[in-house]
Amino acid sequence: MECRHAIIAAHPHLAGATFAIAGRGWHSLAVEVDGRLIFKFPQGEVAEAALLREARLLGAVRPFVMTPVPDMTIHSGPPLFSMHGKLSGRTLEPADYAKLGDTARARLAEDLALFFAELHAIDSSVMRAAGAEPVGWWDMQEDTLAPIWPLLPPELRRDAEAAIKEYHELGPDPLGEVYGFFDAHGWNMAFDHDRMRLTGIFDFADSGFGPPHREFVQVSLIDPDLALRSIRAYEARTGNLLDPRRVFLLAASMRLSELAGAVETGENVPMILDFAVDWLRQQAIR
Repeated sequence: MECRHAIIAAHPHLAGATFAIAGRGWHSLAVEVDGRLIFKFPQGEVAEAALLREARLLGAVRPFVMTPVPDMTIHSGPPLFSMHGKLSGRTLEPADYAKLGDTARARLAEDLALFFAELHAIDSSVMRAAGAEPVGWWDMQEDTLAPIWPLLPPELRRDAEAAIKEYHELGPDPLGEVYGFFDAHGWNMAFDHDRMRLTGIFDFADSGFGPPHREFVQVSLIDPDLALRSIRAYEARTGNLLDPRRVFLLAASMRLSELAGAVETGENVPMILDFAVDWLRQQAIR
């Protein structure tokens, strides 16, 4: 394949290595080599700019955080691609979290709280100079959401409409804005399932400036229990008080916006509807 040829051309010593597709994202193809290296190939100019920005952001973040993050280098090409050592461990699925005992859950929450606290403490000027931008927000316009309401069970539709109304009434985050990761779901985590420890965080493409409460939205997609534990650990570590209800409203809005997007494209509607319904039925961080 073309990616293999490009990698070997830049790194001839890998000619006898084993190559495998590690993942295919919205903008890039990730190739794993010998189970120890990850190469990312952006698809198009927008993806190339995003990859270059991610490398700069990682370079700026790494000195400030204890949590391992990729040490990314850029091969200017052509073709342009990045390389970094693969973080040890594998992703953390909701089913994996459900198997963890109380001690492991508490330790994971503490590790995430430390990671978030260290990120949020980085001077914004440092991250702005590295290319950090405001994070994108979900489309919550009335016309956008209109097609989703008939899809929801009647008893949940009332809750969802009330949550969206409350979401629109939220004022600015009382903690202001910080540079954050904002994408800490289990697919972006490296987790040692034998030792039951977080071993790294990767994929900084969606990082940027945003409100601290939003940091816990993606965590809640692993399990609301982990979001609440992480919130409490973050409060204890930073002294900043968080509102779990605000996190719930942000997460509900994200889920419903995703559902509206799926309806518009006609892709994965049943799956994303199930995600939204499951979320609205959760009570853990309300």
